[in-house]
Amino acid sequence: MAEIHQLSQAAFDRLKTEFDDLTTRGRIDIARKIETARELGDLSENGDYHAAKEEKGKMEGRIMHLVRIIENCEIVTESGGTDSVRVGAIVSVIYDGDDEAEKYLVGSIEERGGDILVVSPESPMGAALLGSSVGDVVDYEAPTGAMLKVKVTEIE
Repeated sequence: MAEIHQLSQAAFDRLKTEFDDLTTRGRIDIARKIETARELGDLSENGDYHAAKEEKGKMEGRIMHLVRIIENCEIVTESGGTDSVRVGAIVSVIYDGDDEAEKYLVGSIEERGGDILVVSPESPMGAALLGSSVGDVVDYEAPTGAMLKVKVTEIE
């Protein structure tokens, strides 16, 4: 079964626009680059040709990634207040032993933007934060195996 991606409407619209652009203008542009490079002669020693083919491969990979996300997504709407951490929330936390708060957006990496770090709801930290409220201290196991504690100081 495919993984369900939870996205805001804005992120979905941005990804759909990127997909539409890559599958139309992007493919046309890369085809022109490949054709122009072919006209330069010997393909075995043609750096422009190899670079264009590599760019095409990366673009097609991104297109396949976008298809998987767009076809298997759930639009998360802003509902309710900011009394508990949910997907799409921006949460400020203070790590145990630290004084400075860090802000995280709980959601898909495709939601990223600005200076706010993104934490996946499926990650250990994201899963621990879901449902917590301001003032809660949550524990989670870091990828290194260490147990970490964070205190929720603000939810937006």
